[in-house]
Amino acid sequence: MGCVTLWMQMSLDGFAEGADQQVHWPVVDEELCASHLDELRAADLFLYGRKTFDIMADFWPTADRDPAISPFYVDFARCWKQKPKIVFSRTLRHADWNTRVVADRPAAEVAALRAESDLRMVLFGGAEIASIFLQQGLVDEYRLFVHPIRLGGGVPLFPATHDTTGLRLIDVTTFDSAVVGMHYRQPLSAA
Repeated sequence: MGCVTLWMQMSLDGFAEGADQQVHWPVVDEELCASHLDELRAADLFLYGRKTFDIMADFWPTADRDPAISPFYVDFARCWKQKPKIVFSRTLRHADWNTRVVADRPAAEVAALRAESDLRMVLFGGAEIASIFLQQGLVDEYRLFVHPIRLGGGVPLFPATHDTTGLRLIDVTTFDSAVVGMHYRQPLSAA
């Protein structure tokens, strides 16, 4: 059975997006990303909502050609371009960089992939697609990165009806930026 890991940046007060759907507040620096590059390379498929995909597609396709960029970012850019991706969007018709667009029934698409394969999938979100996956019980692991900021409102990561009791803590990492990374797994997960 396949495994879906939700990777999400969130505020200290639990929001995945700020007011007006603001998503540019997280501190996503090289230290935070470098510790997980090997894990991302081992994933079989990246999953995105439209807004998050647009942010990634605005930077990573050409980042490895920037002579001023660090070797880490060159490696990450190459990983991102090569990795198969699905973007869930009702408005996007085509995407480059090894990306397939799925317009309808994202939960059914991922449920089928989980049931019919042993794919390791990483859901980078955003909040809307993460909410759908959470409500459908399609998240096996959580990689949550809590940032030292209170947004005071916005889009919460966890819907009010989502039960996170019984999760097993796998690891906690504190970064120099004061971001805390937490890795949880569902207790019955095959992962």
